[in-house]
Amino acid sequence: MKISDLPKKIPVFPLSNFIVFPRTTVPLNIFEPRYIDMINDSMKSDKLIGMIQPKTSENYDSPPNLFGIGCVGKITTFKETDDGRYLIELKGLIRFETISEIISENKYREFQVDFKKFEHDLDNKKEELKFSDLELIFKDLKSLFKKRGFIINWKALEKQSLDETINALSMASPFSLEEKQVLLEAKNLNERKDKIAKILSTYTFDDFNNTTLQ
Repeated sequence: MKISDLPKKIPVFPLSNFIVFPRTTVPLNIFEPRYIDMINDSMKSDKLIGMIQPKTSENYDSPPNLFGIGCVGKITTFKETDDGRYLIELKGLIRFETISEIISENKYREFQVDFKKFEHDLDNKKEELKFSDLELIFKDLKSLFKKRGFIINWKALEKQSLDETINALSMASPFSLEEKQVLLEAKNLNERKDKIAKILSTYTFDDFNNTTLQ
């Protein structure tokens, strides 16, 4: 796929504390009527939707302000449940920068977007990282996940390539939405690894099953 193959406007699904990376697949449970509409429209066209984080996790009546960077994904599996929900899998393709919101009659939001800054996301070349570079990060992440009650199949994770592992951990981590946004916007995998380490360094792991910020 090339940038020229991508649409200039996309529907967006604002979801707090949820990021998607290129070449990673995530499950989504769609139940709000406006997003059911969005999936229906997407399935009739290019099957592409953009995932992007609101700048705050609070829900207000007015549309929330969104971060400027998200990731567009393609619907790869689709299933409708008996109670009318959609269960989909979305495969991340390339990050995007929002240019302007498009006013339309749709209940969901649409944006004009630009992909130029992230053209390298479409490269199939895997970035070189040594597993030894990640050992300390894995150790601290395991501590943090355990303290927060997150369950991860580490053995299955370690069978993946390092780039898939880092991205999967970034998506699943119990970090704040701002911290996850920093990871999403990292230029490359090496920078993302360094930013995970930097974020982890702000957490302390004590003996009372608490994780506190310094």
